[in-house]
Order: sequence, then C-alpha cells, then structure tokens
Amino acid sequence: MSKEPVAVVGIGQTRHVAARRDVSIAGLVREAAQRALREAELTWADIDAVVIGKAPDFFEGVMMPELYLADALGAVGKPMLRVHTAGSVGGSTALVAANLVAARVHGTVLTLAFEKQSESNAMWGLSLPIPFQQPLLAGAGGFFAPHVRAYMRRSGAPDTIGALVAHKDRRNALKNPYAHLHEHDITLEKVVASPMLWDPIRYSETCPSSDGACAMVLTDRAGAARAPRPPAWLLGGAMRSEPTLFAGKDFVSPRAGQDCAADVYRQAGITDPRRDIDAAELYVPFSWYEPMWLENLGFAAEGEGWKLTESGVTELDGDLPVNMSGGVLSTNPIGASGMIRFAEAALQVRGQAGEHQVDGARRVLGHAYGGGSQFFSMWLVGAEPPDS
Repeated sequence: MSKEPVAVVGIGQTRHVAARRDVSIAGLVREAAQRALREAELTWADIDAVVIGKAPDFFEGVMMPELYLADALGAVGKPMLRVHTAGSVGGSTALVAANLVAARVHGTVLTLAFEKQSESNAMWGLSLPIPFQQPLLAGAGGFFAPHVRAYMRRSGAPDTIGALVAHKDRRNALKNPYAHLHEHDITLEKVVASPMLWDPIRYSETCPSSDGACAMVLTDRAGAARAPRPPAWLLGGAMRSEPTLFAGKDFVSPRAGQDCAADVYRQAGITDPRRDIDAAELYVPFSWYEPMWLENLGFAAEGEGWKLTESGVTELDGDLPVNMSGGVLSTNPIGASGMIRFAEAALQVRGQAGEHQVDGARRVLGHAYGGGSQFFSMWLVGAEPPDS
C-alpha cells in the first residue's frame, strides 16, 4: 500500500527571546499551537493526536513535561507521543508526526517542540563531569571547536568564513519578526572583533539561548483539500544516528548525516541537490557548520563548501540561500530549533516567509542535528504533492 501524502497546513511560532517571563512552559507551547491551529482554520477538536519534543528534561528540571502539558495542548483523551533526539529533536518530532499521517494511523496531527532556556543553564548542563560523560569543556562550543579546526585544516578554508556566515545570518534575522537576535548595527567588522570563546569560534559566531516554541499541523490529502491556503507537501523525510564516539568517526562529515540526506533525496527523486533544491534551512549553531554541512549534505564537494559561502551563493539573494530566517545562529530554543528549520522550509514553499522569502522557492530542505553530531533528521518539502 502506498503512503498517504502529508501536508503542512498550519505553522505557528512564538516570538523567540532570551526570557519569556510572562508565561509558563504550558503558556509558551499553547501560544505556538494556537497560532498553528488558527492558520489552518482548525480547532482542538480537529486534532487526532499530538507529538511533542524537547531537549533533555534536566534543562528546565521538569521531568516528563508532556504529562502536564497534555491539557494545554488539547491532548486529554487523545494519543500523545514524546520524542527526544538531543538537538535534532525538533526535526525528529515533526517526522514522527508525519509518519503517523503517512501510515494512516491519524488524519490530522499537531506537532510541537519547545525550550525555555531561561529556566535552565544549558552551558553547564552540557558540561557534566567525568565519569558521567566525556567533558564538553563549558558547553557545546568546547566540544565542536576542535572539529571546526579539523575542517579548516582539511579544506584549507581561510579563517574569515565563520564571520561571513554569522554576518549573513544575523542580517537575515532582521527580516524575521520571530527571530531572537535583531542586531541592527551588525557589521562584519563587529563579528570579527567579538571575543574568542572556543578557538576558532567567536562570540558572534555562536547561537544564543532562547525561550520559544514552534508548532505545525500536519494532515492527509483530504485535510489538505479543506485547507484555506495551499500547503507544503512532504517529499521526503528521514532520521539517522551513530554513536558519539567510535574508532574512525568523521566528526567533520558524519556518515549518519550523509546517509540521512541520501535517503531524503532518494524519496524525493533528487539527483543533484545543488541544482534541484532551491534553498535550505540548516542547523548551524556555530557559524562554521554552514560550509561543513553543505559538504555533508551533497551541496558541495569535500573541501569546497566554504567557497559557496565566500562567493555569496548562500546569501538570501544567492543561488542557494541558506538560513533565510537567521537560523540557529539567531534563534535557539534548543528543543524547538530543529522544528523551526522544518517549519521555515515549509513557509518558503508556501510563499509565506515574508521579508526573508526566496522568490520561486519550490523545494526547500529542513535539517537538524544533535548530540555529538550523532542524531540527524531532515525533510524536503515542496509546493506540489509528491505524485504530481
């Protein structure tokens, strides 16, 4: 039996900020969910199931928050699933919801991811001491900085590339009303002059800590026919994982990321991602990961990703815009960051991205990764259904 086509008919985000002290976690997630429902012109009664995701519970110190959030999300008496795959969880959550529709288990599903980092300290939460895990050296940046250095050494990339990415994404964020960082006076010189946190990663090349939530309403072909505006259609989606540490692991271009992208492209009939995909929302919490992921996902040959950045290809008006919304570098409620990438991809193909809309975007990739580059989730959405 063929899979049911999956459509994104409603998208809702909160305004992402450093601290949402005006709402509880329940209020935060309900805000995003209500916006998604309003856009789809649906009510809580139209939702068959809820799929929720977030980063580790110890961030906010609320264990199994999905239990107390069921009421806020209209899930009392309905199936509710919790997903967790570290930083990629927002993407994985959306894919679990999409699979429920594709398998015809449910007709219409609300999927949502969130984080309230103001009620946690992710920097030290990700720096647990030995023997509980490998030391991450004051947050994720300390873990990933040596891998950036390895990329620079292997590719011969000049040390200016990270600043170019950060400058681009922060300028894109100025066009996105939901983005956390709106640095109106941002210049390339200010990025370069910002303090070094983890060599070679500077302060302005690093993601912020955000409070925020993102929600989407996914439905089947019949639900899409009733939608008030054209949906985004899922053309391909996949998850892959690999251990954090093992002999021979390539931290610069993880095998799981390559395999995940290849599966998505196979499902969508993509033979040349550089030609066939119009734009991409990539999970880039540290600026150097833009050229690294461009190679990992097949948009550039090994060692060539930084040249796309340097030549302006990934600019908003470039040949392959990347992180049109400002990306994780501008907005990072960790549990929701991956879903925001997926949702922003859907906004693009629906023509609803506002000032950061890419003209003529028909197929857009959403990408997320998490843990020690061990979890990957991706989807490709299009303006036309997969069998058209």
